[in-house]
Amino acid sequence: MEAHPVDAWQDDDNLKEKISVGSPKTLDERCALAETCLTKLTLKIPPLVDDLANSTEIAYTAWPDRIYVLDREGNVAYKSYPGPFGFKPAEMADVLKRVLPGPSAQLK
Repeated sequence: MEAHPVDAWQDDDNLKEKISVGSPKTLDERCALAETCLTKLTLKIPPLVDDLANSTEIAYTAWPDRIYVLDREGNVAYKSYPGPFGFKPAEMADVLKRVLPGPSAQLK
């Protein structure tokens, strides 16, 4: 799980964990926050901390992530809005019901 600063993007899971942090202004602050997350989330893995310019995230990010459904001809039948808030599983399920063959195709 990630801890997002309260003055930036928040996730329901982070709110449940009661981790409230501000955006770090120095690399030392960012490293201290990583240690806080390790402790509060009882993580056993070593943290990897990006620089303040987020160079690693920018170089390797997969944003914006989307969900695609292709029909049998390889055409895009559904393209979600960027995630995670753009993911609408019910919309995708409706499209899958339309493009899957036969009346017995069931999605829950």
